Amino acid sequence: MDVRMFGVENPLFSTLQNLMTIPEEVEKAFNAPTRSYVQDAKAMASTPADVKEYPGHYVFVVDMPGIKSGEIKVQVEDDNVLVISGERKDEDKDGKYLRMERRFGKFMRKFHLSENANTDAVTAVCQDGVLTVRVEKVKPPEPKKPKNIEVKIA
Repeated sequence: MDVRMFGVENPLFSTLQNLMTIPEEVEKAFNAPTRSYVQDAKAMASTPADVKEYPGHYVFVVDMPGIKSGEIKVQVEDDNVLVISGERKDEDKDGKYLRMERRFGKFMRKFHLSENANTDAVTAVCQDGVLTVRVEKVKPPEPKKPKNIEVKIA
């Protein structure tokens, strides 16, 4: 906003205008993603999963080699979001890595479930480093049968 367009060239107005202008570097810092957001995004990107649909249920398969079943958390949030999370820890603190290709740290995946998912019927089994989560489908309602109404003579 140019204060001269109002016919006012007061130094006070110019100072106020300069104070209200936010430098571009500061604006970028405020809009930058937080560290936890970046860590969650990396954790989600590095956790591959397969999702299959069957007539009566959905199956989510996630490879989790070397992770104990007690370190895996499976939850349903907001009534329709399946969250699989946990943490793979580096147990060997003594040696020095010459090459490190396996990922350590937190992992997480979120899946939006369809409306026909029965969130009260979710099971999770971890066997041989593979987590299998099964979500049953809600059975569709039976179609209502027509109701016969007796016609009386008046």
